[in-house]
Amino acid sequence: MRFDCATWLHKARSLPKEEFRREVEKELTGRETEPHELIYFKVYESQIPVIEQALETAALMLGTDKSRGYCLEMICADFLAGANLDNGDPGTLLFSAMRFFRFLPQDQKQLFLEKLSQEVV
Repeated sequence: MRFDCATWLHKARSLPKEEFRREVEKELTGRETEPHELIYFKVYESQIPVIEQALETAALMLGTDKSRGYCLEMICADFLAGANLDNGDPGTLLFSAMRFFRFLPQDQKQLFLEKLSQEVV
């Protein structure tokens, strides 16, 4: 495979920095990446053990190859799903449930759909 430097030079000059970085990553890995941000917030030392334990537990449940950001997202989705059970926004609950479903392995998705169809009948 030949490297086309003119094309890459044009992309580097014309694309926003983050979009160019994603193009390079896609070229190198063969996978598209989702745009991302770093989020910073202050936590107290006394909070760190609880946060770390929650992230470690989520990683064990979801698969240890998952990023800490993904684990935090699933913890938050679980919280939102629980918080919206009583007098909450059913749209948020549906969003959380669909997000969880998307990440199930295919056999678990099938089992979930079978159980759900039994409940509906």
